[in-house]
Amino acid sequence: MAEPEFLLEMHEISKEFPGVKALDHVSLKVRSGSVHALMGENGAGKSTLMKCLFGIYKPDAGEIFLNGSKVEIPNSKAALDQGISMIHQELHPVPHRNVMENLWLGRFPVKGFGPFQFVDEQKMRQDTLQLFNDLQIAIDPDVLVGKLSVSKVQSIEIAKAVSFNAKVIVMDEPTSSLTGNEVEQLFTIIRDLKKRGVAIIYISHKMEEILEISDEVTVMRDGKLIGTWPAAELTTDLIISRMVGRDLTQRFPDRSNLPGKVVFEVEDLTSAFAKSFKNVSFALRQGEVLGIGGLVGAQRTELMEALFGLRAVSSGRFILKGEEVKIRSPIDAKKHKIALLTEERRATGIFPVLSVLENTAVAKQAAYETPWFLLDEKRRVADTEQNIRKLRVKTPSIRTLMKNLSGGNQQKVLLSRWLLTEPEILLLDEPTRGIDVGAKFEIYTIIAELAKQGKSIIMISSEMPELLGMSDRIMVMCEGRVTGIVEGSRATEEEIMRLATQRLA
Repeated sequence: MAEPEFLLEMHEISKEFPGVKALDHVSLKVRSGSVHALMGENGAGKSTLMKCLFGIYKPDAGEIFLNGSKVEIPNSKAALDQGISMIHQELHPVPHRNVMENLWLGRFPVKGFGPFQFVDEQKMRQDTLQLFNDLQIAIDPDVLVGKLSVSKVQSIEIAKAVSFNAKVIVMDEPTSSLTGNEVEQLFTIIRDLKKRGVAIIYISHKMEEILEISDEVTVMRDGKLIGTWPAAELTTDLIISRMVGRDLTQRFPDRSNLPGKVVFEVEDLTSAFAKSFKNVSFALRQGEVLGIGGLVGAQRTELMEALFGLRAVSSGRFILKGEEVKIRSPIDAKKHKIALLTEERRATGIFPVLSVLENTAVAKQAAYETPWFLLDEKRRVADTEQNIRKLRVKTPSIRTLMKNLSGGNQQKVLLSRWLLTEPEILLLDEPTRGIDVGAKFEIYTIIAELAKQGKSIIMISSEMPELLGMSDRIMVMCEGRVTGIVEGSRATEEEIMRLATQRLA
């Protein structure tokens, strides 16, 4: 009997949630030994489709075929048993257990009989080393996972997927936290998996990656299938126009902000932790977007946390509008009209099981208290609805749970949360991480408008086009030191990279 043309086929999959049709008769066909990219704006239905494949959601309609045979996938265990594995965007290892325990969690090899069974650590170690050797992964099986970098944890997740003898591996934003070299290592593993006949479904917003690693590209929009094309026939512009349904001629909005006088100065700031930022000095002007560039380990996030009072400093001064101020806690920062949008919105930003209303109003909760120690619900609702309209958040209602919003809309809600506090200085740490090109433009437009209104913005970005396209000036860091500050209009990628790799004594 001839092998079927497609290893995996999803036919006419539909899925509805209250108020939202997430999938509308979507079909997907994936060949053995290929990388099939799945693309679309946040909210297009990509993750929902993959969760239907992995048994997290039960489709309302549609069928799934594996190797030509119809399969039922009621839960994730059934998916793994059928040879389907999924590496989620947010990694959740057990940090205080070692690598091999994380790898074989829930299925430890045992020795002995009946009630006298024990974990066979020797076999577990041998199996781990064999697996790592096959995938060319160099990680000590006995090291605690909590001590490893994100890229190494990612490698362990891939090894775990392979250890289930997976025929289909879904990778959801696998490079969102990886450096260039780490991405290349991941691509090496993916190419090796292709040679073994494994099908990879690859979700990413990074166009260059998609065109480099993919064989075919499927685009979704608003819960519907737009089409599937060979990657060799596509360009970045073509993918974007099919994703958003229009030609996106501008990646960044026109900016009309005019930076004015200096409003905030940092002098000789040094972290209380030895291996962190040291002797950092800079000035921020009114209505300015000050970009911060640098590679992983440059200590940019740590600096941002110190400006918001989340991280202790051993020396240095903060000068706000000509007067020295103390910022020892977020309460101090908020008092001085400073707001922080954190890097990891899922870990340190949103409350996923609370509503849009609760997520927005929380930063100003004390202001809504009545003399009778109750919350003024009318004001909370009015303020939230006003900001949701202003930032054009797509949500069925302000009572919708945050976890049901797309990443871009979650980010807008977090921005609206801080705008309720009427800040004068906004600290934005990777404000567009993990969101699609259309939502990015909307976030950029909001940032440009805030700068035009006279808000002062410090923005960390690891995306070079974003840094160059949105910054009035760019401060570059390397290993905790400021290596240079350049005017945005004259900055080049080469200059930024030179400063990002320039170590100071």
